[in-house]
Amino acid sequence: MTLKSSVSATFRSQINRLFLALSCLGLGLLVGCANVIPPCGAKISPPSSELKNTKWELTRWNLPPNNNGEVRARQIPQGDASNPIQIIFDVNGQRLSGSTGCNRFTATIDEDARGFSLKKIASTKMACSPQRMELENDFLYQLNDYRSIVRNGDQLLMIGTDREVLSFTQKPNK
Repeated sequence: MTLKSSVSATFRSQINRLFLALSCLGLGLLVGCANVIPPCGAKISPPSSELKNTKWELTRWNLPPNNNGEVRARQIPQGDASNPIQIIFDVNGQRLSGSTGCNRFTATIDEDARGFSLKKIASTKMACSPQRMELENDFLYQLNDYRSIVRNGDQLLMIGTDREVLSFTQKPNK
C-alpha cells in the first residue's frame, strides 16, 4: 500500500464518519421535532376578537383516519327540527355558549398570544336519547380538549388532540 492510497483511504473514512454523524444529527432533530410538535398541549386559535358576536352550527364531524388512512364522518343531526349543535361567541369576546342539541352549555374564553382557550365549561343536565347523550358528551369533550381552531371565512374548524375535526358553518346571529 502506498502512502497516497493510505492517506486517501483515511480521508475517505473520515469523510464517511462525518457524513454519518451529520446524518444521525439531522435525523435526530427531525425525529425530535416530529415527537414534540404534534402532541404539544398548546391550543392555537384566532384572536377571540375575530369571532365576537358570531354564531356557528356544527355541519360535519370527521373521525380520525382508520388504519387504511380513510377519513370517516360521524353522523350528526342537522337543521332546526333536530336541534343542531351550535356555538355562540358573545359580543365582548369573553364567553362562549350554545346548544349540544339536547342541553345548553357555557364557557369562559381565556386569551393569550396563541389565541384563546375555553375554561369552566358547564352544561345543563336534561335527559335525552342515549345516542344524543353520547353525541353531547363527545362534543363537550372536544370543546375541552381541542388542539386548534381555524377560521376560513364562514367556516370554523375545531381540530381535536385525537385528530377529530369538527366543521362549523357561520349562521346569522339573531
